[in-house]
Amino acid sequence: TIMTDTHIADKVYMEPLTLEYVAKIIRFERPDAIVPGLGGQTALNLAVQLARKGILQECQVEILGTSFESIERAEDRELFKELCQSLGEPVLPSQIASSTEEAVRAAERIGYPDVRRIGSSMPFPMIIRPAFTLGGTGGGFADDETELREMMRHALFLSPVHQVLIEKSIKGYKEIEYEVIRDSNDTAIAICNMENIDPVGIHTGDSIVVAPSQTLTNKEYQLLRDSALRLIRALKIEGGCNVQFALDPLSFKYYLIEVNPR
Repeated sequence: TIMTDTHIADKVYMEPLTLEYVAKIIRFERPDAIVPGLGGQTALNLAVQLARKGILQECQVEILGTSFESIERAEDRELFKELCQSLGEPVLPSQIASSTEEAVRAAERIGYPDVRRIGSSMPFPMIIRPAFTLGGTGGGFADDETELREMMRHALFLSPVHQVLIEKSIKGYKEIEYEVIRDSNDTAIAICNMENIDPVGIHTGDSIVVAPSQTLTNKEYQLLRDSALRLIRALKIEGGCNVQFALDPLSFKYYLIEVNPR
């Protein structure tokens, strides 16, 4: 309610959160800067669209906090993977696909060496993760080639950049998240961590999350905390950031799942 309180805001617009309407408001109001901080993924997507379409440059509007370049590095699957590899952070074997056939070839190359289905031309399951979608919409686990093809058609339609990440499956790992924050002076701290009651394979939105985590050892806690802080610094996030991990419950092995700048 505070966001739409006329005692707090000088002006309130009740319009759809789309590029067309936001662009009209920016062209009319001519703000010096915007803070795309509310609405999570919606805000990030709109900021990226406004920058790519040249509207921010046309109206000489600055993005406060995390820059467009940092948002893109965090949200673009391939750029994020390259960043993690440059930092020595473990990421799942994966490949970008922009068509169904590319996805099938990617699954064949990545494979899943621990499980092989008789009569299958490739190992399954595989994770399907469309880029720039809300709450993982269109993503999930494909258990065979038919399912992979069906999910890809849907995922490519939903992704605004028609980009889908095909990834090795790590069902059964613990799903841990760290909320971290950084300022422009590079001061970065971990606010808290969270642990999904259900393992990887159950969508976060369908699972109960406990904050702070209850089952991590001190070594695991510090390992993931240090990784989250390394990432937020490398991305030059100025503000809050959510870092998601998959942690092997039988060892100290972990993988970075994704980062969500706020």
